[in-house]
Amino acid sequence: MIRLDPATTSPAPIAPPIVPPWALAHSGALNDADAAFQAGAALASLDSLARAEPSWSNAWRQRLALRCAAASMRLAGRSEDEAALRDAWYLRPAGADTGPAGAVLGAWRQLAMQPSVDTHDRLEKIVDQIGIHWDDAALANLSTEIEKLAGLQRPAPFTAAAIAAHVVAMRPDCELFAWWLADLVLAKSLRWPRPLPLLMAQAFGPAFRREPGGERIRPGEKSFERAVCVALVPAAAAACRLAADLSRRAERLIAIAPKLRAKGAGDAIFSLLNEDAVSGSLTTKNLSRFAARRLFERLQQLDAVRELSGRTTFRLFGL
Repeated sequence: MIRLDPATTSPAPIAPPIVPPWALAHSGALNDADAAFQAGAALASLDSLARAEPSWSNAWRQRLALRCAAASMRLAGRSEDEAALRDAWYLRPAGADTGPAGAVLGAWRQLAMQPSVDTHDRLEKIVDQIGIHWDDAALANLSTEIEKLAGLQRPAPFTAAAIAAHVVAMRPDCELFAWWLADLVLAKSLRWPRPLPLLMAQAFGPAFRREPGGERIRPGEKSFERAVCVALVPAAAAACRLAADLSRRAERLIAIAPKLRAKGAGDAIFSLLNEDAVSGSLTTKNLSRFAARRLFERLQQLDAVRELSGRTTFRLFGL
């Protein structure tokens, strides 16, 4: 049998919050004040979760990053969906290049996993990672704009909208970076320890449509600030629903962990709690690929993990 490291698990289960139904329900076009009020309610619901560190928080953050990366592929005119992005990330040989799609996923994962800071070095690495070039002067201008917006002390959604609009005004070809930076600035404004990837996943949704099925509202265009407020409501609700699902699954996984007899099972469980997906052929110091295969099959039988790829080979498992 195995014992879990107490440092990898929460001292008590965390009940994920929900966005109030009244914030989700609205009819007709919202005015700016109503949109801002509903966004505030949604972000307040998400706030405690954004600050908490339950055992499954890294897996949750990476799932949110995956959703934003998939929307980024659509923005870039590429065809990769969540499944293809998972494959590009988790099935590549050790040390191999992830390719352009995997690099974008890596940028969103970095946003979700690192502190809410906007140093010059960090911004420089991100623009390089997603394949755009900004000179030092432009990045310095961007840092100055972030500081300026912080000094205005506007509500967080409006600050996020403003930085996205600023990026697109500087470089219309850098909308992906605008959305990435909007989530970073949102988190800084809310004083979250780490950002949550939220807005990019909503960029093609109804909040950013002038009318159902109509043109998309891009950063800086008329009504963009209101659209950001409206979009944060379903974004927060989706993040809370995902957290509730992963919380239940993690609780079950942790509950059955002491019953597992496989040597190295603790390594696999740690990975499942901290990654969006884990290869079915995982190998660690204490776990061979054959033992891992048997372990994941056992966990699947116990309904403690899901197979995420739908394949019989090169399988991926997760909460």
